[in-house]
Amino acid sequence: MTNLDLRPPASHPSSAGEPLQAPDATLPEEQAAVRLPQRHESYYTLVWRRFRRSVSGMTGLVLVCLLVIIAVFADFFAPMDPRATDTPFAPPDVISFTAPDGSFSLIPYVYPVGETGELDPVTFQPLTGPILDNPTPVGFFVKGHSYRLFGLIPAERHFFGTRDGRPLHLLGTDKFGRDILSRGIHGSRISLIIAFAVVTITTTVGTLVGIGSGYLGGNVDNIVQRFVDFVLAFPQLPLYLALTSLVPLTAPSNVFIAFVIAVLAALGWAQLSREVRSKTLALARIDYVRAAIAVGSGDMRIITRHILPNVLSHIIVAVTLAIPTVVLLESFLGFLGFAVKPPLISWGLMLQDTNTFSVIGSYPWILSPVVFVLITVFAFNALGDGLRDAVDPY
Repeated sequence: MTNLDLRPPASHPSSAGEPLQAPDATLPEEQAAVRLPQRHESYYTLVWRRFRRSVSGMTGLVLVCLLVIIAVFADFFAPMDPRATDTPFAPPDVISFTAPDGSFSLIPYVYPVGETGELDPVTFQPLTGPILDNPTPVGFFVKGHSYRLFGLIPAERHFFGTRDGRPLHLLGTDKFGRDILSRGIHGSRISLIIAFAVVTITTTVGTLVGIGSGYLGGNVDNIVQRFVDFVLAFPQLPLYLALTSLVPLTAPSNVFIAFVIAVLAALGWAQLSREVRSKTLALARIDYVRAAIAVGSGDMRIITRHILPNVLSHIIVAVTLAIPTVVLLESFLGFLGFAVKPPLISWGLMLQDTNTFSVIGSYPWILSPVVFVLITVFAFNALGDGLRDAVDPY
């Protein structure tokens, strides 16, 4: 009787000539792959990774952060009292690293600009230039006019200024002799507060109206959209001018700012609501939303857990692009005299000094507030453009 060998056959090379591995043998690469933890990156992590590669987006983010910091600590960064008067239409001071003896100095000096005592050979007008025999040293964290940080903490330190307490006008003065740079720094508060407040209201109202209209649909959607069409049909600029002219000049500053914010926000929410509605209509037909409806989830849960997170990326980009629009609108209305009134300071109010061509031709530094507006608009537009590129792929 023949004994049968029931043991498994030994492994031997295959017909293709490839050696067979033992069942328990594992390659080192496979072992490393098995031991690596599975890392799941969130949506916002992917957006931030792509956003960091955008040069314009990161530049805009840095500028926006600097603008917000300067606006919050405007008293600290402003070298002069924005309401203190000096020589009217004084030209910008000249900064030089040349010491009074003519040698190079690491400490910058300011040579005030004044009449040099010479006359123009054609017009016989007095020539102006830096007065070299009256230098003023400039430093950081110097003492200046006293103020209250956040309205509570008394302080007198400033980020930069003259060490001997003399006036410093890096951008010149206006018709009343007030420092333009200090007024521009303080004006960023009002301009950005108005922009942030208006965008917050318009974003909140536009998002709620858009999601509610798109999700509910039916007659509710038709009624809401006809009202949105009615709001969008208004000519905005004449309505702004008409509504802002209703505020009396004797009204308190807080009341005037609140009314300006309400007027700008009254017509600004409709466009965003239309955009959010269109995205909500598309999201309401996706499978996981229909599955949530099928299992009996409530409308509020579906909106907050499924629709709003997917619309949030578009809302964030819309906010960054809406802020510069409000800044430009406030500057334009302020230039026309229909926005902020004195004693408040805003960039639009500062631009009122440029309403005559003769002033611009004789004192071109009066146009300096335009630079503040340009930097702000560029910063938020660059930030919004970078966010839009980062959000689109995901």
